[in-house]
Amino acid sequence: MAGPFRIAMVAGEPSGDVLAAGMVAQLKRQYPDAIIEGIGGAHMQAQGFHSLFDMETLSVMGLVEVLAHLPAILKVKKQLLAHFDKYPPDIFVGIDAPDFNLRVEKALKAKGIKTIHYVSPTVWAWREKRIHKIAKAANRVLGLFPFEQQVYDKYQVPYTFVGHTMADAIAITPNQADARHALSLPVTGPLLAVLPGSRRGEVDTLLPVFLGTIEAIHRARPDISFVIPAANSHRFLQIKAALQEADDALNRLPIHLTEGTSRDAMIASDVILLASGTATLEAMLCKRPMVAAYKLAPLTYKIMQRIYKAPFFTLPNLLANEAIIPELLQDDVNAHNMSEHLLSYFESDNSALISRFTELHHTLKCNADKTAAHAVVEELLA
Repeated sequence: MAGPFRIAMVAGEPSGDVLAAGMVAQLKRQYPDAIIEGIGGAHMQAQGFHSLFDMETLSVMGLVEVLAHLPAILKVKKQLLAHFDKYPPDIFVGIDAPDFNLRVEKALKAKGIKTIHYVSPTVWAWREKRIHKIAKAANRVLGLFPFEQQVYDKYQVPYTFVGHTMADAIAITPNQADARHALSLPVTGPLLAVLPGSRRGEVDTLLPVFLGTIEAIHRARPDISFVIPAANSHRFLQIKAALQEADDALNRLPIHLTEGTSRDAMIASDVILLASGTATLEAMLCKRPMVAAYKLAPLTYKIMQRIYKAPFFTLPNLLANEAIIPELLQDDVNAHNMSEHLLSYFESDNSALISRFTELHHTLKCNADKTAAHAVVEELLA
């Protein structure tokens, strides 16, 4: 192959940018002259990636928002494919963002360009038949979780489990004292971390019932302190406003509000109450007992009841293939239920649960950046 390798990538949102950055660094280490370009954020660019477009154009959540931004997204797709027509890559890696990336992958694969999709869509949980669309778009899928393998094997779609970068980044035994010091939290005494979500809608829905749970816990155990790490400056202001509007009794409680420090807050805590999502994986890797909760819009919940087929919805339970943590949904998300579960953790030593978390951590700790880069090179040289 004449000249340096051309490796194209698209990360459509901040999580994908973080996920791909280490892989870009590994590829650059192996092939310093490689041209690695496409769409990515600051983390990828810091490793020598050249972004042709602003990643923010693709970083849109929600049906209405996507429709509003659709002309701009379609324009980027058209210009990106035109660039790849002019400068054909040797391989394309789509990082998550399946609505955008699978379409790009399919177009490039049809022209004989090798394609990889990094992060499996949730075919194991719902709409399994999407795997046929994935097979038409990607030569290989790189996945974060070992339980995904069986679905891809069933349809004979090449799949490589690479582990999770978060499992590599978090220590097997995190340092609680250092985390408390970093956040200026009490050095001793029981602490509950409360994470009501990273999106405005999640916080609007879950924060009131989470605050009610804080009050219930305080009545039973006045010695417990609380830390609420806001995901970003927007959520910080939203949570701060909610606390200011709450009654004086709540504002007299030992609640510490911080910004952008969720991992430190998790490690600093003894127990965690959180919105279900990737944060449950992070809490598991931090080895903290947790209660996960989520509330969907009534219509969405009815639809999901019909199409969601996995036995659990939190990642720790999915990874363990058993209910190792309480996961509460809809009407079960109330202060009574949550405070009972949380207080039970505070009154137990939780060693069996922490051992299980540690075991699961080891299964995901696979040097994901290096393993993913190796898979890309394998496909590149095949």
